[in-house]
Amino acid sequence: MDALIVTDLVKRFEAVTAVDRISFSLAPGTTVGLLGGNGAGKTTTISMLLGILLPDQGRIWALGHDMARDRFAALARMNYSSPYVALPMRLTVAENLRVYGHLYNVPQLERRIRHLVEEFNLGDFLHRRAGALSAGQKTRVALAKALINQPDLLLLDEPTASLDPDTADYVRTRLEIYQRASGAAILLASHNMAEVERLCTDVLMLKSGRIVDHGTPGDLIARYGRADLEDVFLQIARFGAHGVGA
Repeated sequence: MDALIVTDLVKRFEAVTAVDRISFSLAPGTTVGLLGGNGAGKTTTISMLLGILLPDQGRIWALGHDMARDRFAALARMNYSSPYVALPMRLTVAENLRVYGHLYNVPQLERRIRHLVEEFNLGDFLHRRAGALSAGQKTRVALAKALINQPDLLLLDEPTASLDPDTADYVRTRLEIYQRASGAAILLASHNMAEVERLCTDVLMLKSGRIVDHGTPGDLIARYGRADLEDVFLQIARFGAHGVGA
């Protein structure tokens, strides 16, 4: 069974259609990239997948649950990370991880926290308030929070933003290791095309709220006759798509 099934999803804000009848699925153990320029509909789509926004049309099935009727059963096995969504700033890193661990009813929580502290090198600032962290440190803590419940479906929005190349590579490796060990499905919104080429088994290209093309990174590069996925992204952003979904 697919971890995520999205069918004819629509979201309007007054006269603006932010998401326009998109459909896709996400299998366990795979990573799908959700790509598009600013205003393409990525954040709105993720917000609907999390139940933060209600779609005007369409259906979302997450981990076998209809998100319109039984979203809390699915959310217990999901998680989300974005460096643009702040954790409670007055709490320390350790306190934040404990709060989210209790929200998800994580068994053996202190052991899980110790594991994440080691995995993401959080020890040097574990007892520092989240509001006093650097941008890169906040990103690492946000990712640790996103894995606190060992999710089966993980939604990531720019997961390595503000990280230096070495730390970003480390985080990507941790995500790959976690996925291999858990079989989790990952939806990745990113503007880092090298990251997408490395992590994603399939890519959805959004423009003006629609999926205008899709395929593996290699397929898209070959279809557009470009050197890499960044050139494909620029082609679609500036001139539109051709091929599947055009």
